[in-house]
Amino acid sequence: MAKARIAVVGAGLMGHGIAQVFALAGHEVAITDSIAENLNTAKTRIAANLRDLGDDEHAVERVRPVSGLEKAMRDADFVVEAVSEDLPLKQKLFGEIEKLVRPDTVLASNTSVIPITKIMEGLRDRSRALGTHWWNPPFLVPLVEVIGTQWTSKRAIDWTMLLHAEAGKKPAHVKKDVPGFIGNRLQHALWREAIALVEHGICDAETVDTVIKAAFGRRLAVLGPLENADLVGTDLTLAIHRTVLPDIDGRPGPSPYLENLVAKGKLGFKSGEGFRKWSPEQQTALRSKVMQHLKKSRDA
Repeated sequence: MAKARIAVVGAGLMGHGIAQVFALAGHEVAITDSIAENLNTAKTRIAANLRDLGDDEHAVERVRPVSGLEKAMRDADFVVEAVSEDLPLKQKLFGEIEKLVRPDTVLASNTSVIPITKIMEGLRDRSRALGTHWWNPPFLVPLVEVIGTQWTSKRAIDWTMLLHAEAGKKPAHVKKDVPGFIGNRLQHALWREAIALVEHGICDAETVDTVIKAAFGRRLAVLGPLENADLVGTDLTLAIHRTVLPDIDGRPGPSPYLENLVAKGKLGFKSGEGFRKWSPEQQTALRSKVMQHLKKSRDA
């Protein structure tokens, strides 16, 4: 695949990491942000990441911070938006971007849950618009969900899948545009039941996390749920579901337990307490543990 000219809109947590991946793959990357601090520190953060991971530090030279949307869009083959999860903001942004790029430029949103259909519905040419949901941190988690809408062309999907695969990512084609796509729907189905277990006094929050990490969580990296169902047998899976599923939480809205935590200002790491209490030292230790695990997984 020929090297592409990439434009990243948003130089925050996700944006600078996405730029890093594409630059490391040899692509020229223009990155822009309306927040000067994000833009001014983007290359410094990317260089620090590359150094920490033992990757080619010269890759940062292919990243060009640009002030202003028009300059960043110039000659772009692929545009990925990585701003905050704000639907009106994203809609407005893509309306502006469409006026600045070539007719064949592919446009992508990095939203994690907002349907791509809602973001792109106002565009004149919706056939080149899609979603690319990266996971945090982008340079360590391999998956990128590529989400098409009823308007997205096969060419745009195929080209985007290839672009990300050749950049070292694991693209997954989401064939129908639904809120949360694949990964977040699976993740939050688990979280819903985890919260319900605590809410109903079956166990405490620490025990929920222990059970997941010390049991089926250990094999999830190599054994997916449907592989596991085939491994044990679909007949056994059906028998288990007939007993368990009727008792699993199925409320369509958020748990009152979770709503009460937020109402009381128990916001997790932000406030020092959520489902559990977290000292600054515990927060640092957990963040470090996650990063070290992801680094080892990438190296493996």
